[in-house]
Amino acid sequence: MRFDVVTLFPELFAPFLTSGITRRAFESGQVDVQLTNPRDFASGNYRRVDDRPFGGGPGMVMMAEPLAQSLAHIRSQRTEKAAVILFSPIGKKLDHSMVQEFSNGPGAILLCGRYEGLDQRFIDAHVELQISLGDFVLSGGEIAAMALLDSVARLQPGVLSDPESHHQDSFNPALDGLLDCPHYTRPEDWAGAAVPEVLLSGHHVNIERWRREQSLDLTARHRPDLLQRAREQGLLSKHDERFLAGRG
Repeated sequence: MRFDVVTLFPELFAPFLTSGITRRAFESGQVDVQLTNPRDFASGNYRRVDDRPFGGGPGMVMMAEPLAQSLAHIRSQRTEKAAVILFSPIGKKLDHSMVQEFSNGPGAILLCGRYEGLDQRFIDAHVELQISLGDFVLSGGEIAAMALLDSVARLQPGVLSDPESHHQDSFNPALDGLLDCPHYTRPEDWAGAAVPEVLLSGHHVNIERWRREQSLDLTARHRPDLLQRAREQGLLSKHDERFLAGRG
């Protein structure tokens, strides 16, 4: 798959693409990331990519033409059609199901806005999907683009050391969309706190039951919306419901 990122700050991506375990996906080309700077397609001696907003007000707005030229260049380089995505506050919130869909697709063209945003005429003409990380504002779309790329990269075969690892992630369908359980490692006693005995028992059935119950408990306490969705989808067993009913 190929992701084209339109950004005024391509240098921000260099350490991201070459560090950590997900670099395997980028270095192998499983997730091909190409960076395009709209300034390379701007006219004039100063290569301006932004201007003052009509109607007045603070800040600057990214101009439509350099973005359109960037998009035309990208499309001439791609062999497959790709959705044009803008990271913005009005977008659909990024979640696991969306990431899974991207991980099985051809990639996308990611637009990283800056300043007060993009000229609305460009958005109306070219943007097919808007995505948000949450109800807060970033200085630009680069961090959001990295979040999407990272989440997609770790789902690719061979990227994680243990291929089953991401199946135990929070929100994964393998966990019925619930939160993951707590995890512990050596030493068995740290600062007076001991590892739960069941994890030392070697009894795999009991361990799996404990992990499921912990997942249910954490989700009920911190994300009851996820629990309700799992219940509506018929994903909770009779044992799950008995455990939840007995929590008090």
